[in-house]
Amino acid sequence: MKIGEREFDTGSGCYVMGILNVTPDSFSDGGRHASLGAAVGHALRMLGEGADIIDIGGESTRPGYAPVDAAEEIRRVVPVVEALRAVSGAPISVDTTKAAVAEAALAAGADMINDVSALRADPRMAAVIAAHGAACCLMHSESAPEGGGFLPAVKESLLRSVGAALAAGVRPDGIVLDPGVGFAKNDAQNLAAVDRLGELRALGYPLLLGVSRKSVIGRTLGLPVDGRLEGTIALNVAGALRGASFFRVHDVKENARALRMARAVMMEGRQDG
Repeated sequence: MKIGEREFDTGSGCYVMGILNVTPDSFSDGGRHASLGAAVGHALRMLGEGADIIDIGGESTRPGYAPVDAAEEIRRVVPVVEALRAVSGAPISVDTTKAAVAEAALAAGADMINDVSALRADPRMAAVIAAHGAACCLMHSESAPEGGGFLPAVKESLLRSVGAALAAGVRPDGIVLDPGVGFAKNDAQNLAAVDRLGELRALGYPLLLGVSRKSVIGRTLGLPVDGRLEGTIALNVAGALRGASFFRVHDVKENARALRMARAVMMEGRQDG
């Protein structure tokens, strides 16, 4: 698939999406990159450490977050998109559920919209993405039943969003799906979503996994936010082995190295087979 000017081999590649939060209240790094210089500097550091895409977020989606209006989100995000685009050709994603923010960000040089509502929060979102020929990531965030009906419900929800995207003219080769670890799921469902990624990959679209520093790691291992690196890497490697292509992370260098190693194992196994 193509994001911006870059082609991604989603059949065999493992690609890192570096998280750049320009918010005062994100759960693990809120306020750290709120100034323009700090934000662009961190983005460039992540690219130097192996990030393939930078994902810029201007509104926290942590539990209990304070919503912001579109104007404030644009004020936070668009200058960073413009400044980063001026110094780098790397693909830029913007994490938003608002069509107005997406429109402003794409006009400023962003290449992808990462919508945690999977187009449900704003009825204009799909049309905006389509009008710009942009890529998009659609994340599952609806409540799903416990037990055996969990994954079928996730698949059905994601396919409805894909249908809405295609109906609006979003290019089929620009769609990525995210199972939504940490959103409207209990710990068993979060872990099952990673374990059963192969079933989601069978839907025919590349998968993004966003598990970095998530609470499921903290509860499973009994660790605070700043102690969840190993758990993040373990889940990402498990995801790579089950078919995920994109990995949204805070700690780029460590995850990029682990995923390169996982990919080497997978490629060697395919050659031997």
